[in-house]
Parts: sequence; structure tokens; C-alpha cells
Amino acid sequence: MYRITVSARVNLSHLFWLRSLAIIGQLCTIAVVQFFLGVRLPLPAMLFVIAMEVAFNGVTWMRVAQDRPESNLELFGQIWVDLGALSALLFLSGGTTNPFVSLYLPSLAIAAAVLPWYLTGWLAAFAVTCYVLLGFDNVPLNLDNPNNLFDYYRAGMWVNFMVSVGLIVWFVARMSTALRQRDHALGDAQQRLLRDERAVALGVQAATVAHEIGTPLSTIAMLTEELRDCARTDKALTPYVDDLALLERQISLCTSALARLRSRASSEGTREAVSEWLGPFVEQWRLRHPHVKFEQLGDAPGNLSLDDTVAVGQILTILLDNAARASRDYVTLRAYASARAGYIDFEVCDAGPGIPASLRNTLGAAPVESTQGGHGVGLYLAFSSAARLGGLIDLSDVASSVAAGEGPGAAGGGSSGGSAGREHKSRGTRAVLHVPVRTGASAAAPDARAQDAAAAG
Repeated sequence: MYRITVSARVNLSHLFWLRSLAIIGQLCTIAVVQFFLGVRLPLPAMLFVIAMEVAFNGVTWMRVAQDRPESNLELFGQIWVDLGALSALLFLSGGTTNPFVSLYLPSLAIAAAVLPWYLTGWLAAFAVTCYVLLGFDNVPLNLDNPNNLFDYYRAGMWVNFMVSVGLIVWFVARMSTALRQRDHALGDAQQRLLRDERAVALGVQAATVAHEIGTPLSTIAMLTEELRDCARTDKALTPYVDDLALLERQISLCTSALARLRSRASSEGTREAVSEWLGPFVEQWRLRHPHVKFEQLGDAPGNLSLDDTVAVGQILTILLDNAARASRDYVTLRAYASARAGYIDFEVCDAGPGIPASLRNTLGAAPVESTQGGHGVGLYLAFSSAARLGGLIDLSDVASSVAAGEGPGAAGGGSSGGSAGREHKSRGTRAVLHVPVRTGASAAAPDARAQDAAAAG
């Protein structure tokens, strides 16, 4: 992911280094012309102009080091000073007859790349004015051998052309790259904002629905309790005692979920070791799906901690619920340290029909209609929550037969709901949740939040 930077800071830093190279080039050019080409220059005045450039560049360096953004007016002033210094040096060395007079153009090209058009227009007007004035008034070049003037002029034009090309290509190309990266980062930020807005809207709707179903759920619980009381005396209801008990447990889970939704609206995420948190989470999920053949493969890593177990639990609940809907006869979960440093992988597998080709590019990007009758809201919120935690979800088809007890994290047992070593058909979906973890207990929980109502999707 690209970081959105203030392009003016990049430009001002570039201007500092360009001015530094220009000062070195000016000193070298003066030395060559003065001592090797026999041209007598007004050295005190020219060195004074260069000394002023050095002082101004020192102030620029201190400005670059400050942690605050620069304005367009500052960049305008920077380039205006460069044009003024160039005009002063040209005035002292022949004016428009100096082959380096076209160095106005690279400065204007840089201005056009980093400044608004009206500020660039003012700089262009200033450069044109200086050029016109230099044609009328300047200090003529004093050559020991005027017959070589054309050769000197042609050599100077060649050097000037190479310098101009290098400056324009280097600076403008770097600015274009920075602008493209910024545009890319802005596009990613807009996509994340849109995804978060959708997630918030779904969360608000889910909270509203949760509020509305509170009363009907209480009514169902009351009727179930009355039926259980009647079953003690009515023999016709005796065969349904176990079913009523299961119904009460399911209602209790629903009311607990609603209570968590209310209590976690303003609560912070809790950091907990994966090995301590995963066991109770699995047992709670199994209570919600007693008819699903579920296996937890292997032991969770003992030295890793999650910053927000609430959010991770909600995401895993969605993935496991989807797997249970796809295949009740085979659902597995395993947790193991990711190959990517600082991450842990939670792998959920099922033996269902797999991912339809028509949904591969839209899963997680927006709610979609699933082949099992769902609406894809839960999976969409799972992707959004994983992104907010700094992780991601990978969905793929199972490409080979899956044997319980095999693969990373399988050694060491920890399975339940089936026999180890059992092989299953070469079908199904593999969902892997990658989330950041902490080693030890050295960090505070982040402010990432997931939607509690996601499990309803």
C-alpha cells in the first residue's frame, strides 16, 4: 500500500539538490572559462551571487527538515530566486549572447510540473522580462582571443543542451512518478472509504434488526419455557423434551449475541494469547452447530497473541458458518504461524461444492447471492473487518483430498467431532484468514473494530 505524501515536500527537497548541483556547475564553469578559455569574468560580483545562492540553499535545507507542509507560494519563491540568480550571472557574462541563457527553460518546465498555471505564468513573465532586459544591457564577455568566440559558443550550447535535457528528464520524471504514486494511493484510500461506508451502513442495519428482534425472541423463549413445563405433565409432548432443550440453548445463544452487541458497541478490543482464546471460541461455535461434524486440527501456537480477539472471532464465525452451510459432514479449523513474519493463519476447510466461477471476482467486494441461499453480507463484512485489522482473507478451492490430522498444525491432536486420519473427497473451499499477531505481551490493542452483527450474515 502506498503512503499518501505531501508532494510539495518532495518538490522542495528536489529543488534543494538541484540548486546544489547548479552551484557546483556554476563554479566549475567559471573556473574553466576563466582559467582555460581566456575569458576575463567579473569574479567578485559573480562569486557574490553564488555565495547568496549558497546562503539561500542553507535556509532551504532547514526548511526541508521542518515537519510541516510547504505551500505553492514557497515553491514559487524558490524558483523565482533561481531565475533571479541565473539572470544576475547572465548579466555579468554576456547576457543573451551567453550560450547558457536557455537554462531559463528547465526552470520553467519544473515550475509547470509543480505549480498552478497562474504562478507558472508569473514566473514565465519574469523570465521573459529578464531575457529582454539582458538583450539591451549586460556586461560583455572579455575574451583574450575573440576569433574563437564561435567555437566557445558552440561548445557552450552543447553543454547547455545536455544539462537542460538531464534536468528536465530527471526532475519531471521523478515528479511524474510521485504524482502517479499519490494518485494510486488516493484511489486505494477512496476504495477503502467506500468499503468502510458500506460496512458501517450494514452494521447500522444489523443493529436495527437486532433491536427489532429482541421482543419476538423474548416471546419465543417464554413460549418454549411454557412448553417444557407442559411436557412434564403432558405425555404427548414427552418425545419433544430434548428438542425443546436444544431450542432453549439456541435461544440463549441468540440472546447472548444481542447482549454482546449492546455491550461491545463502546468496548475496546481485548488482547489474548491464541492458545488460550481459541479453545473456548471453538466450544462456543460448536454449541451453535451441534449437528455439524467439526474438527480442530492441531494445537494453536502458544507464543502468539491477538490484539482484538473479538474482531477475529467474528470473522472466524462467519467463515465457519459458511463452511457449515456448505457441508455439514466436514468442517475443519487449524491455526498456525504464517510464513509471513508477524502474522498467524486460521484455515477453515469444508467439503462443499466449492466457489462458483461467477462469484470468484466479487466475493468480499460487495454482498452477493450465494448458492446456499445466503446474501453474502457476512462474508463481505469479514473481508472488511480483516482489512481493518491489517490482514486479509484468501479463498480457494480444495485441489486435493484432505485427510484429517495432516498439514501444518495437525500434529499434536486437538481434534474433536471425528476420527483422525479420515480422508475426504477432493472438493470444497479453503478459506485462510491472515491477521497480525504479537509475540509476547508488548503492545496495546489497536482501535480496529469489526461489526458484531456480521455473524448474522
